[in-house]
Amino acid sequence: MVALGGGTGLSALLRGLKLHVVPRHDPYPTVERPIVDLAAIVTVTDDGGSSGRLRRENLVLPPGDIRNCMVALSKDEALLSRLFQYRFSAGRGLAGHNFGNLFLAALTHVTGDFAEAVRVSGRVLAIRGRIFPSTVSNVTLEAILENGQRVYGETRISASRSPIRNLTLVPPNARPLPEALEAIREADLVLIGPGSLYTSILPNLLIPDIARAIAQSGAPRVYIANLMTQPGETTNYSVAEHLRAIQSHVKPRIVDYVVANRQKVSPVVARRYRRQGASQVTVDFPGLHKSGVQLLLGNLLEEHDKIRHDSSRLARLLLDEFLPRATKR
Repeated sequence: MVALGGGTGLSALLRGLKLHVVPRHDPYPTVERPIVDLAAIVTVTDDGGSSGRLRRENLVLPPGDIRNCMVALSKDEALLSRLFQYRFSAGRGLAGHNFGNLFLAALTHVTGDFAEAVRVSGRVLAIRGRIFPSTVSNVTLEAILENGQRVYGETRISASRSPIRNLTLVPPNARPLPEALEAIREADLVLIGPGSLYTSILPNLLIPDIARAIAQSGAPRVYIANLMTQPGETTNYSVAEHLRAIQSHVKPRIVDYVVANRQKVSPVVARRYRRQGASQVTVDFPGLHKSGVQLLLGNLLEEHDKIRHDSSRLARLLLDEFLPRATKR
């Protein structure tokens, strides 16, 4: 399996899938552990917070999204998540930084290569899978808004409240790692999302070689829809509108199936999100039918302080639906 995305959405997906990965010491798949290889391709356009500071001050690629994916795939998530997610609250120059971000930045300078630092870190954490940055180029997002304004950088794009008309990657010819392209070519299932549409999903797909590899894949290509809209980025977007945005930025077609949530958000939580300008993503059946994709619905909602995908139910739905297709390839 190959999963593309960034942020908390991709981490939630990986957290569920890792439980079904064949252990390294036992190379034989079983009914409960049918995944022999799980690869994550992670966006590297973050320019805010700890990642942004390290990017500007230490000239390394932003490590935050990759750090989250490492923790999600780690064998001992309870301890390592506390260590790698630990955020320094004091100390000149340290305050606000995550230990995991600093670890990856330091290892990048030691090895001289960000991708190698990610690989070595994965070995240290005994992750159940492989993680690749979508590119090792220093890329920046550029958005043209509906009001005609041109906005640069992931943080500013996320903070904008005008709808996004078009998104591009600067430079546009960024190259992915050969290993990431090979993982896509060999995949029996390609998963896109969940995650922020314009700042987690599309940055991976705007890399021409990645989009081309997905388009040429004979595996089922699945877009996992978000649960909630995001103010500015996807205000009032339905599932079909998320899909249309992907298809308008990436040609040829790269999505065969859409997985979406059918469970209603509780009124109390819905009101809290509404005050922040967000709402539950609606399933637009006519729009999805018109797009030619197949729709799969499930109860994928997990409600705590924040709304997230239920990792275990999402993984189970994907395995139950697409594992038989993979075995027939």
